[in-house]
Amino acid sequence: MFHSFAQSVYFAPRGKKRLMLLGDSLSQKYLSPTDKLIGLIGEGGSGKSLLIKGMFPGLNLTNDDNGVEVRPLPLWEGSEKNNFTNHTYHVDAKFETAFMQPWELGSAIQKAIDNERRVVIEHFELIAEYLRMDADLLVGIGEEVLITRPGVFGPQPEEIVEIVFKSIKHRRMAHTVEDLTSKVLEEELGVEKPTYHSDVKSGFVLQFDEKPEFDFEELETRVKEIIDKNLPVSFHDESSINIGEDTYSCTGPRIHVNKTGDINYFRLIKELKYDAKIGRYLLAGFVGRERSQFELSHK
Repeated sequence: MFHSFAQSVYFAPRGKKRLMLLGDSLSQKYLSPTDKLIGLIGEGGSGKSLLIKGMFPGLNLTNDDNGVEVRPLPLWEGSEKNNFTNHTYHVDAKFETAFMQPWELGSAIQKAIDNERRVVIEHFELIAEYLRMDADLLVGIGEEVLITRPGVFGPQPEEIVEIVFKSIKHRRMAHTVEDLTSKVLEEELGVEKPTYHSDVKSGFVLQFDEKPEFDFEELETRVKEIIDKNLPVSFHDESSINIGEDTYSCTGPRIHVNKTGDINYFRLIKELKYDAKIGRYLLAGFVGRERSQFELSHK
């Protein structure tokens, strides 16, 4: 049996490039040429579209980051004319079910699959019950990316919904405080911009080529002061966000809390770790009540 696995879990990265690279890796590891129905589950702004772009390079997405929707829906046109000209179709079920009945959309999707076409569906949980088959590959994205091949005994889409919708808040908190920490380091403490940003569960890691000099307590205090100001956080453009009246560069501008006060239980690991494999100094921070394995192992 091809890919006989229950579930694989990955940290959900926050930058555009990292999300697309993860999508490319997932397609190479788990996607079979015979897979026809691919479902993605996650809240708006969680990175579903970027994962799809990585998994299916060149696929024409029917929605984009600027809210532009392709009309008429290519899959619907193919169903109406009984002429499916594309090999792979993309569907945003949340958007489409605002304009047609779910059973109509489900019928069109099923018809494409019966005609040996592949259909990639965002918000899969909204259309799953109107299809005659389970997803060949089901991907959920919250704080982590879950990838599975559902079987008779599950997992069901609603189980993935329960996991990823609940955990996305930690990813948004971690990403926002990651940018706040980097901003304070650069603009207030005179530290050079981190070389690289990476991910840990409910937290972030800033990587530096040279060992930065700063006071950990001062850095944590200044970041907490910004959090306490409850400043609004919003999308500015594809490479930056607004924090209060300031604009700051960011590679994942849609994955943030709405205001800094939404960040709970921020703390830093108050020492730099040196990673000899990559030759960089690492600064880690976390959010939420639960203590991570990283924290427990570095006490």
